Amino acid sequence: MTAVTEGAVRAAVGGPEEETDVLVVGGGPVGLALGLDLARRGVRFLLVEAGDGRIAHPKVSTVGPRAMELFRRWGVADAIRDAGWPPGHTLDVAWVTAVGGHELHRLRYGTTAGRPLPAHTPEPEAICPQHWLVPLLTRRLGVRPDGPVRLGTRLTGFTSAPDGVRASLSDAAGVRTVVRTRYLVGCDGAASPVRKACGIEVPERHATRTLRNVLFRAPGLAARLGGRAALVHFVTEPGGLRYPLRAMDGTDLYRLTCPPGPADALRTVRRALAVDVPVRILADTEWHLTHRVADRYRDGRVLLAGDAAHTLSPSGGFGLATGIGDAADLGWKLAAELAGWAGPGLLDSYATERRPVAVAGLEESHRNLRRTLDRSLAPALLEDSPRGAAARAALGRQIAASDPGREFDAPDAHFAHRYRSPVIAGGPDTGAPRASGGAPVGASGSAGGDGEPAWQRAAVPGGRAPHVWLAPGRSTLDLFGPGFVLLRLGPGSPEGLVRAFADRRMPLRVWEPPPGGAVARRYGHPYVLVRPDGHVAWCGDRPPGDPGGLADLVRGARKGGGA
Repeated sequence: MTAVTEGAVRAAVGGPEEETDVLVVGGGPVGLALGLDLARRGVRFLLVEAGDGRIAHPKVSTVGPRAMELFRRWGVADAIRDAGWPPGHTLDVAWVTAVGGHELHRLRYGTTAGRPLPAHTPEPEAICPQHWLVPLLTRRLGVRPDGPVRLGTRLTGFTSAPDGVRASLSDAAGVRTVVRTRYLVGCDGAASPVRKACGIEVPERHATRTLRNVLFRAPGLAARLGGRAALVHFVTEPGGLRYPLRAMDGTDLYRLTCPPGPADALRTVRRALAVDVPVRILADTEWHLTHRVADRYRDGRVLLAGDAAHTLSPSGGFGLATGIGDAADLGWKLAAELAGWAGPGLLDSYATERRPVAVAGLEESHRNLRRTLDRSLAPALLEDSPRGAAARAALGRQIAASDPGREFDAPDAHFAHRYRSPVIAGGPDTGAPRASGGAPVGASGSAGGDGEPAWQRAAVPGGRAPHVWLAPGRSTLDLFGPGFVLLRLGPGSPEGLVRAFADRRMPLRVWEPPPGGAVARRYGHPYVLVRPDGHVAWCGDRPPGDPGGLADLVRGARKGGGA
């Protein structure tokens, strides 16, 4: 698809036109998440998806903790947790010569029903494979005529102008429509026709690898494995298998990742299993593991999110998390533009804030991938002999020493990123609470003397506002979403800031904590301004001296780093 002239769009379509404020192209998890955010903000939008909403070969399996916090805000976290994953199924990760064969190393994570809730979030990661997640989110938004989602509808062309975009759509019956929209967001995957039409480059940061995914059913496998079962088995053998075999529904659906090759899928799966159970192949596909981040996330009124903007190795599960974060950042900024209170720099800050997160996630996931690829696998691993036992013991020690848990339990990678952009008041050392020694805290993901990670110990400009329980089932995170929230945790009057926001028609709510001081101790400042996406916009020991300047800064109408 390429951008075409307005006349060409009219000639190709004819007939009546439709209007909307945001056209979202792509009905994967990121496009649907953006739809949820826009719907919550009362934004008129249309979401088009070329497929029928069903996922035949699921990719995404785990929804990370920060993404779950956002899904909590959008009202679907409980539905994701209840989508079908058995609460008693193990979450362990095991390295094996074959599933049911020799075990080299195991990380024990318990079960979703039995694990303790982390101190830093009300929403730990959830197991909800894409073939459950996408239909669930689609139903929540609603399919035409009951909702804004149009399945079986593809974008065939668009042209962008300073005041909006004209897009050509075609549905499964061949009916063509022109849609006038204020903004178009491409959530249309790694191959993104929207991105290509805008001429945005996505340079390769690491070499592309071709891999193969085999989806299969193996009834009785879990029962045969018993206590040797895992959520993820890394099949690690010198014949070339060293990638994960993952449980997809907690019953009998599995996915094996392996190198491409001439062997048929059934033979490849049998090689990965050391137990004899029935196997039925459902799908066998090749795919390209790429490491790319777009040079730009915006071309006028066209923006990119999710895999259209970045593709990461699945090692660590950061791809979905990064895309859901894109949706949360972009949604409120589009709403602000459409409501008329955004300054000229607000929408540009989307890429400024989110692109570094994608780059960091790409490098972290690539390190996880290299940890797997760089292991030396001795030919003796499969031998039932003293030499084989020694080789397996040595490899087990090597795996244990390589910090393998970082791929599966890395809260820093989900929570520690800190936006530094023109709409955040305060640079790296501005507005950060100070430890007793005078050094700023909260500037990185490292833990302090109390064992808390820095991003949880205090509120810092650009960081995620920390989680604190307010009551059973209610977190400080539940305060954030519709508009800005000013946490008034000390003396003084915020009336000047309230007036400044009201004068600019910016949504603001002032919140004071219940008695006890837990929030004040955690946040570390008497005044903390939190954005609609849950990131801290400003911290101060007193109300801002220039409330109008602060309001203009955080809405993108003024450049600066403080207030």
